[in-house]
Formats: sequence, structure tokens, C-alpha cells
Amino acid sequence: MAGAQIHYELFIRKAVGGAWTLDMATEDRGLAVKSAEEMMKAGKVVAVRVNKETLDPETREFRSVSILTLGAAEPAKKAQPERDNEPLCFTPQDLYTAHARERIGRLLDNWLDRRSATPFELLHRPDLVEELESSGTDLQHAIQKIAIPEAQARGKSVHELMRTFQALTERAIERILKDARKGNLPDVDKEGFAKAAERVSKEPERTYLLGAGVAASIAPGRNWSEKVLRLLDLADAAPTFGPPRGLALSVIEQPLAEILGSRAGLDDLIGKDLDLGVRLAAMSRLAAAGAVEALMKIEPMVAKIMPPQTEATERLAKWLATEDFQAVRVAIAKRVLRDLTGPRRLKPNDPVAEIEVMRALAMALTAAADSLVPLDDVQAAFVTRSRSLLTADFVEGYLSRDRSARDEVQSLVWLVENVIGAANKRQAGRYLAGAVAGMKFEKEFRNGPDAPGLKLEALAGLQQAVARSGLAVEDYGPLQAKLGDVGGMVEADSKVVAVIAKAQTSPALRLLVLLRMAAGQIAPLGPAADRARVEALKLIRLDETRNDLANVPERMGQIRDLMAQIKAA
Repeated sequence: MAGAQIHYELFIRKAVGGAWTLDMATEDRGLAVKSAEEMMKAGKVVAVRVNKETLDPETREFRSVSILTLGAAEPAKKAQPERDNEPLCFTPQDLYTAHARERIGRLLDNWLDRRSATPFELLHRPDLVEELESSGTDLQHAIQKIAIPEAQARGKSVHELMRTFQALTERAIERILKDARKGNLPDVDKEGFAKAAERVSKEPERTYLLGAGVAASIAPGRNWSEKVLRLLDLADAAPTFGPPRGLALSVIEQPLAEILGSRAGLDDLIGKDLDLGVRLAAMSRLAAAGAVEALMKIEPMVAKIMPPQTEATERLAKWLATEDFQAVRVAIAKRVLRDLTGPRRLKPNDPVAEIEVMRALAMALTAAADSLVPLDDVQAAFVTRSRSLLTADFVEGYLSRDRSARDEVQSLVWLVENVIGAANKRQAGRYLAGAVAGMKFEKEFRNGPDAPGLKLEALAGLQQAVARSGLAVEDYGPLQAKLGDVGGMVEADSKVVAVIAKAQTSPALRLLVLLRMAAGQIAPLGPAADRARVEALKLIRLDETRNDLANVPERMGQIRDLMAQIKAA
């Protein structure tokens, strides 16, 4: 395959059994292999893998071959279980599991939305059960939607499974209607939630019975916010200790998680007209109330994006700051990650605010990671979101047309700092390289109105920012070199080094300024810094300079530090 395009990809695994993540892509085989070996030697990862990727010119697809694997081996794959030919649910009780409720919510989403009800309420409210049964077509259509994929997965006929699910549904409906007729379902508003929880806590069907009482108590809520407030009222009234308290809070958690896991429920709770960035900020504050509140005190950017709380969200945040509603917090956190990976903009028509919100959300969710969702999932979501910041349309809108070349470069450095993922960093670095290499940037620095010293200091600051941006050395090295070259032109145009060397000031002061230029503090490393270093070495050998330094001993420490920096560079 002569002339084929070849590159090498370095994948790393940070924990045993963890997912492989792309760390580097390069055309240099030696660099990829060396980087992999160094990472393993440093103990930064548990495994590395280098793949050779060859582009087929005919199919335009890459063929992958692993050329190096070090570290923890792939975990043994579990044997695939034999296909289960039995339906997922056997008894009415099976319909009350979290998995079954989630499936019911998807099958009857429109029907439930029209009634502002959750799957939990449907399974525990006789009035909703009767309404669904009398609708006929809605229930039948839901059974058909679940029977078709189940039949394909289990090798049974659709009609056979429809009969099975129909019989199961009828038994579940009969069960709750029979309990309602006999008065077995508690009235927690009349009896008192704590007393009801204590009374049914020893019953075999305690979760089902107390769930019916909770569903009836929140039924009068006219919207999701009112239902959340009613649930929190019940939580406040729960037993104070023992198994009854655990039962009470676990039952409340089910509808609360369903409400906050739905788009309609969250819209009603935190506001319908908010952009996605504000919505996700509010959701993050709910999911990780304690961590976010602490972060807001030390990170102004996080505090800036957080919307004011409503009565419902403020009360809910206090409850979620405890350890009682873990499922609710997880449901919200997963929703945040799901929306982060979607196509909607966080701040439509405001690219700068988009980056600020993404940065603040990254800090908030990273602070709460692992206790809610795996850190790898958080990072993967922000890698996906970062990719949306690198489209041509976004970058064009972000830079705008009335910016100076220097502002464009500074903005692109900030963009590079705030995207994550090796591929995203490289793409952002390409935008930055194009701006630094442009004639507009060079001409603006050489011919601009600012004083030469200010220009050199600005270029030095850009050099340092590029190194801190998170780019790989092979990506930021050429950028620093180009900034240094521009600095050399600026210095040569104005003879800055020669002017300083001959200035009518004390030798010690001149030496200090030249050394700061040579160290890259007030001039970019490159030709300008090299010329400053040469003049500094000439100056330091003069007797008058040494005599001057002897008279100002406090500057000797500064001189030594700068000399050490220059040698290290």
C-alpha cells in the first residue's frame, strides 16, 4: 500500500478494567512508542497500547494494527449467557422495579405527560389505572411496543408475548383496584405519614402499600413543582429513625427521581425559558449541592453561572445535600451528562459565555464525580462538548471580525485551555497556529502603536500561556518558536537590547532588565532573548557592574535566580 497515509495512536488505561482513552495521535512511530514506555515507567497509567492506523486510499477507511501493548491485560470476557426465553416480568410485583418503571415511562410517555403523572403514580393510583384501562388503545399500543422487540430477542411470537403481557397487566390492575375497594391502601394525609410508615413497615408489601399512600398524597399537585413540594413535605414528616424512616424515604425517592429525571419535570422546577447552560448549572447544583456550594465560595466563575433558587429547588437542595436521596442525585447527574453530549448550545449567540459555562460546569461536575457518576463518564461528556466548540462556525463567531490579531491569539489560547481530549486540543491548536503564523499578527506587532517593550512583554506572556494551555510539546513548541521569531523582529526593528545596554542608568539595573529579557519574562524566548543574554554576559563581566551590585546586595539574589532560569532554559 505504497503512499498510504499512516499515523500512530496512543491509548491509555488509567485503572484496571477501565476504558481505553486516546491520549496522542502522531505520524512519528518512535514518539508514540517512547511516550507509551515513559508513561508506564512513570506509573501514570496501568496499561498502554499503540496502534498503527493505515488509510486505505480506495475505501477511505483506516485499518488498525496494534504494535505495542504494555501493562494490565484485557479482562477476560464473560461467557455470554444463554438466551432467556422467559419474559422479563412474571408477577405484578415485577412491574414495580426501577427497570420496569423506566420501561413503562418510555412506553406511555405521552399518556403520562398529558396527566402530569409519573410511572410510580400510575402503578400506585387506582384512578389512573382505571383511566388507562378504559382508554383501550393506549394500553394495547404499549403492550404491542414492548412485545415486538421482546419476541425478537427471545425467539417467541409477538402474539404469544402480547397475551403474556396482557395477562400480567390485567392481574396488576385487578390487584390495585381490589386493594382500593377493600380499603387496604393507606391515606397518609389523614393518618399521618410517620404513623402510616410505622404501621406498614412490617407488612410483606410495605413498599407497595406506602407507595400508594404517597401517590395519593401528591395527586392533587397541579404541576411538577407542587408535587415535589408535597414529596418534600412528606419527607419532613417521615419517621425520625429505624426501618420505618428508611422505608419512608426510599418510597419518596422513587417519584422524586422520576420527576427530576424527566425534561418536563425539570422544566417546571427550574424554569422553562432558560437556556441550556443555566439549566445544567441549576441541575448540577441540585445533584451535588454540597460540593457546588463549597465551590461557589472559592470560584467566582461557578457562582456566576448559577441561577437563583426557587422555593422548591432551595428545599430540594437541602435534602439532596444529605445522604438520603442518592438515586435522585444520580438521576439528575446522568441527565446533565446526557444533555452535555447533545447538540444544543449552552449559550446560543454568545460563544464567550458558552466557554465560561462549560468551564464552570466542568469544575462543578468534576468536584462531585465518582460519588454520583464515574469520572470517566464526566470527562467523556466534556470531550464531546469540547468538540462542538471547534466547528468553523463557532470559532468564527467566537473571534468576531473586529478583534485585533493579538486579541484573536489570546482568545484562541483560552479556547485551547478549555477544551479537553487529545484530538480536540490538537484541533484547537491548529486554529491557534494559523492565527500566530498569519501576516496580520506579525504586522500588528511590528507596526502597531505600542512601545516595543510592551510588545515584547505581551509576546512573552503569550509564549507562557501557550505552554500552560495543555497542548502537547510537539504542538506548542512550534508556536513558541514563531512567537519568539516575531519578538526577534520587534526587537531588531527598535534595537531594544542595544538601547538598554547603553542606557544612562546603573549597570546593575541594566543587567537586571537584560536578564529578565533573556529568561523570557519580559521578552519571548528566541532571538530577542538570545541577544539580551549576550549583552547581559558582557555587562556582568565589567568591574563597574560588580561594584554596583556590591553596593546593592539585595539585587544579587534576583540576579542569581535569573541566571539559574537562563541556564535551565
